[in-house]
Amino acid sequence: MSKRVLTTESGAPVADNQNSATAGVGGPILLQDQHLLEKLARFNRERIPERVVHARGSGAYGYFEVTDDVTRFTKAAFLSEVGKRTETFIRFSTVADSLGGADAVRDPRGFALKFYTEEGNYDLVGNNTPVFFIKDPIKFPDFIHSQKRDPFTGKQEPDNVWDFWAHSPEATHQITWLMGDRGIPASYRHMNGYGSHTYQWTNEAGEAFFVKYHFKTNQGIRSLSAEQAAELVGKDANSHQTDLLQAIERGVNPSWTLYVQVMPASEAADYRFNPFDLTKVWPHADYPLQRVGRLVLDRNPENVFAEVEQAAFSPNNFVPGIGPSPDKMLQGRLFAYADAHRYRLGVNHTQLPVNAPKATVADNYGRDGFMATRNGSRTDKNYEPNSYSGPSQTDAALSAPLAIAGWTGTHEAPLHNKDDDFFQAGELYRLMSEDEKSRLIANIAGGLSQVSREDVIEKNIAHFAAADAEYGKRVEEAVRALRED
Repeated sequence: MSKRVLTTESGAPVADNQNSATAGVGGPILLQDQHLLEKLARFNRERIPERVVHARGSGAYGYFEVTDDVTRFTKAAFLSEVGKRTETFIRFSTVADSLGGADAVRDPRGFALKFYTEEGNYDLVGNNTPVFFIKDPIKFPDFIHSQKRDPFTGKQEPDNVWDFWAHSPEATHQITWLMGDRGIPASYRHMNGYGSHTYQWTNEAGEAFFVKYHFKTNQGIRSLSAEQAAELVGKDANSHQTDLLQAIERGVNPSWTLYVQVMPASEAADYRFNPFDLTKVWPHADYPLQRVGRLVLDRNPENVFAEVEQAAFSPNNFVPGIGPSPDKMLQGRLFAYADAHRYRLGVNHTQLPVNAPKATVADNYGRDGFMATRNGSRTDKNYEPNSYSGPSQTDAALSAPLAIAGWTGTHEAPLHNKDDDFFQAGELYRLMSEDEKSRLIANIAGGLSQVSREDVIEKNIAHFAAADAEYGKRVEEAVRALRED
């Protein structure tokens, strides 16, 4: 086997990779040392901007296998027959902290899944919770700013976190999830994943359904207490990454069973909750879970940067048979995610191997820009329509049209019969055992008691009381006890 030759970026052989060129022995370094300058310049640019949210993540490849017939609801080709398998890539993540943060922290987890289907890539970008803190994307930058490091202190501040929540009563449901027992998963393998948003499925007959995705872990739910998490972070800040990597390397391939809730589109307007409100769930008694298939992870990335950090997911990557709903948070993400990737990775990020289609070929008139690798030949035109053999439209809509009516303006979401900010949070609290309630109260009080303003504390307690009188009373007593210590 011949010895590999070290070269420069242009392919020229490197004579010496241990010593810089100097003006004589011990003299100053020469500007003409191209290899040195190239190495230093490339090193300076090794880090791309990290994600503003979901910066810290882990990923794996696998497949999705259909186990149940859902063709009466969707015409999506990758769901078209029982037994069909589609290659996938998943990225798990924490939300609030930076790339250097720890895994075992109290934070929602991202659950972003890319299906490499024969009709193009389908991205399902969700979390490990079925709801979220806000319902309108115009509040998202402010929400994230409140959870991130304070500009002055350089660390997350309870004053900022709870002040925003005090003015956002719709967050009460998600706070109850986050501060409960599932707020710190033991690993990525031991948590559920949810599409969270409401999506639209359309069948071959053009009938529209609204759906919610539920990926139930087949490893069982396992979570950490605050004390267990603190101990684990001290031992291995990369605990979730370590667990996922080692499990797959051992051949212990994690899996999830996908279920969907299906609502005929005609029922949405009169449903008791706004079905497009991301702070709400659809009770299973109203729309039972229907099994679709299973997700299996069986291969680790070879290079974390190339395949995990450069992985780009966007909720607007749909395939025929699947489309958006009027969910306002989803609508905002349809723009924001793709735009974030254009900023971080460049306009041609979809040509990177982890993001490029695998079961089909992207064929369009996108040209040029940084790092373009697919610009066509001399016979390919870069405009459409044309008289040549370029790609053309199908005239077949991906999903059913959504009916809209009314005046333009900045409207609040329409209220349905049970639409308030507290009902479902109270329902969740009342489902908990006494031990679960006690841990929830302790977790909330631990942060809320550190807030400096009494009015912010009172507003948050009022939200919990509105969800359930006992809930509010116990939070109030626990906060008072901690502040009197």
